[in-house]
Amino acid sequence: MSPTLLGIIGILALMVIIFTRMPVAYVMTLVGFVGFAAQVSPEAALKLLSRDFYSVYSSYGLTIIPLFILMGQIAFNAGISHRLYDSAHMMVGCYRGGLATATVCACTAFGAVCGSSPATAATMATVGLPEMKRYGYADELATGSVAAGGSLGMLMPPSVVLIVYGILTEQSIGALFVAGIVPAVFMTMLFALAVYVYCLISPKQGPACQFYPWSQRLKSLVHTMDIMLVFVVVMLGLFLGWFTPTEAGGVGAAAVTLVALIRRQLTWAGFVKSLYETLRTSCMVLLLVAGATVFGHFLAVTRITFDVANWVAAMDLPGYAVVAMIVLVYLIGGCFIDALALIMLTIPIFYPIILDLGYDPIWFGIIIVLVTQMGVITPPVGINVYVVNGIAGDVPLEKIFKGALPFLLALIVGTALIVMFPQIALLLPTLMY
Repeated sequence: MSPTLLGIIGILALMVIIFTRMPVAYVMTLVGFVGFAAQVSPEAALKLLSRDFYSVYSSYGLTIIPLFILMGQIAFNAGISHRLYDSAHMMVGCYRGGLATATVCACTAFGAVCGSSPATAATMATVGLPEMKRYGYADELATGSVAAGGSLGMLMPPSVVLIVYGILTEQSIGALFVAGIVPAVFMTMLFALAVYVYCLISPKQGPACQFYPWSQRLKSLVHTMDIMLVFVVVMLGLFLGWFTPTEAGGVGAAAVTLVALIRRQLTWAGFVKSLYETLRTSCMVLLLVAGATVFGHFLAVTRITFDVANWVAAMDLPGYAVVAMIVLVYLIGGCFIDALALIMLTIPIFYPIILDLGYDPIWFGIIIVLVTQMGVITPPVGINVYVVNGIAGDVPLEKIFKGALPFLLALIVGTALIVMFPQIALLLPTLMY
């Protein structure tokens, strides 16, 4: 059997086993181990397994993941998300669809201290859905705005997805964080526009609520200055080289903890829960990284990545057509596979192609995040939709998917614009680096 054929069989086996609902990390490890054993030898596969797992779990660079996750968990359990939502509510809640816009804004702000899409969706669903229902918002817009807004946590730094992409491609995580800021704000504006258009077409989806004077609005902003200061300190520290990305995670987690203690909002039970959730989530992510490493080494010995690159090059397509093909793969794959797992599976294949075409790897990282954002709100996987459904159990899944549709269209438009105008993503990295 040729190595390329073995690689294709391995990828197909991976997809089939994933549909059995076996955890993706276990599937990647199993297929990678068996495939490597078939191509090289069982003894070499055993050595590969132990070496890859040890290298991942002993990696200093990967300590950035639990630190930023801890930062988000403490922010959640200390009630910081409630203050962010109240501020956004007072600023824009008086307009038609304003609470949905406030939810999107709050998701962007919380994503700045969380970096996880499901965690952002779960947090804002807990805070935002009761408020929108109280003011008569339809289930579609209320749940759809939370599920889609939560996806902004994947793009707004510090983003776990960008961290993993930077580790896999050996790109500067600081540069990736900087590159994510303008697209995150840009997508927030497009999401707000989507809410406005949706409410124009169907006014019952989002009625206007109470008007707050500017004095109260500004006062609400003052109440969020401490957590915004944490974000500024972490980002400036990265930009100016005061500390490494790993140190930035430690500084951010310590700063959020300090803010919560000063405000007396973090209980001992909340702190213990934050540690538990951080441990659970970090183990899941690191196991995914280890599994993807094993599977990536299997793909390397089959040389399938080089064959795919040569095949694309032989087609003699223009660069934008190749990028469009890659985006389509991510869009379809995101409907079936978790965003983090999809990135780990495909980066070894597509990243060399992007480099050969001369595209900027920082820009490509932002495009990948934008496309995988679509996957978290599209059926059948749509992890954010299932998170929101678990919190708002009385709302059927089809209603949540329907409510997320306007935001999916906004994501498609935003991605197309950033593909056509790369400087939207590269403006800040060019200035800072």
